[in-house]
Amino acid sequence: MTLTKRIIPCLDVKNGRVVKGLHFESIKDAGDPVELAAKYSKEGADELVFLDITASDEQRKTIKELVRKVASVIDIPFTVGGGVKSLDDARNILLNGADKVGINTGAIKNPKIITEFMELFGRQCVVVAIDAKRNYELKADVNVFYDGEKQFWFEVFIYGGKEGTGMDAIAWAKKAEKLGAGEILLTSIDKDGTKDGYDVLLTKAIVESVSIPVIASGGCGKPEHIVDIFRKSNVDAALAASIFHYATHGVQSVKSYLKEQKIPVRL
Repeated sequence: MTLTKRIIPCLDVKNGRVVKGLHFESIKDAGDPVELAAKYSKEGADELVFLDITASDEQRKTIKELVRKVASVIDIPFTVGGGVKSLDDARNILLNGADKVGINTGAIKNPKIITEFMELFGRQCVVVAIDAKRNYELKADVNVFYDGEKQFWFEVFIYGGKEGTGMDAIAWAKKAEKLGAGEILLTSIDKDGTKDGYDVLLTKAIVESVSIPVIASGGCGKPEHIVDIFRKSNVDAALAASIFHYATHGVQSVKSYLKEQKIPVRL
């Protein structure tokens, strides 16, 4: 039996509102998180991701009251990330209604926390978020790619895309899986908010280097982009924000289109 592909709307939250940016900057308002969550759940989204995008940068924890409110209006799996640094942070998120915990900066700063989460909550609860960006300054021990003109590698960024780590994204994905990650949420900073399609090269490379599910994120502007990423990589799920938030497409109409294109989805 073919596994169905998941469609996941993403709520990037700042100051209690859903926002959308370009390359993790130029943030603009996109609505109320509770209203949008209820709408997407009703429309047939497979899961929902809620990212408190400034929590790590502002050195604070995720807004748990808001997480609780969102959890109360949906009946689909719910991943929450932002400012997660400790077992307590993760426990709080799960106790307030999330099904999975997303961790990015906290995992880079303290990789063994991935194993601690996995041992305490189960692998299925641990989503390691990787924000990656092309770096054209080559160095030793990185996976080198070529775009027809230049060579580059994918560098992992933290603090909401503000700080480079010098770490290779493919190597980090493999390590995260070994440490206990149950899933990878992969965002291309280069593609974020551009609406010109996912980074197929990056997604394919990560999917082929790990055996856990990978969610593609960054760059979706139309349903054709979702078809494209599913056809060109064996990614398990596609995450999108702009096309859903600004009502250019509904979740159900996107899924119907995918079905027509012979992409296995759950209607």
